Amino acid sequence: MERFSNISMAVVRRLPKYHRYLRELLNNGIGRVSSQELSRITGFTASQIRQDLNCFGGFGQQGYGYNVEELYQELGNILGLNRTYKTIIIGAGNVGRAIANYTFFEESGFKLYGMFDNSPKKIGDDVKGHKVLPIDEVEDFIKENEIEIAILCTPKEGTQKIADTLVNCGIKEIWNFAPVDLKLNSDVIIENVHLSESLFTISYLLKEREDLKKKKK
Repeated sequence: MERFSNISMAVVRRLPKYHRYLRELLNNGIGRVSSQELSRITGFTASQIRQDLNCFGGFGQQGYGYNVEELYQELGNILGLNRTYKTIIIGAGNVGRAIANYTFFEESGFKLYGMFDNSPKKIGDDVKGHKVLPIDEVEDFIKENEIEIAILCTPKEGTQKIADTLVNCGIKEIWNFAPVDLKLNSDVIIENVHLSESLFTISYLLKEREDLKKKKK
């Protein structure tokens, strides 16, 4: 994926966490927050937070901190959450249905337009008001509805072929939950989400803790 700015991906990946915690502060009626308080609730150092935010301009005031609502709105703009994105889901299995039913995505501007699958048992099902359509209709659907983002929730087999088809139809952003690393043109934005990797990280940390306890005995 080609990058269009010199902001590091490490900084970019911290922004959604800042945005999430600022939303919680707003919901709790908190109007002002310091970098030290943000550090306490996010787990990042105050210095790191200030450096990250300074990449996009100065938002806080010395001795005052940050206006929570203003910073929340500014980060939303930076993250591109000030508009609506047309999305589709490929794969009407458990993961696809879970994403379709997660209302926060639509609240954040990611509007689901349709779901697709190749299983006769799933085609025709109603998922959150959307009829699951056969995958062979996806090309015309993308073009007719000017879909921007495709969410892949398919098995490994055939996923690359599906992704190639999506890109040929004009899709430029893919959120990939399939257990495969896609190989696509450099101008296609891909975010791979391998759920097992997070789970294996937990198992490693648990094993590390257990090994440490054994050594202390």
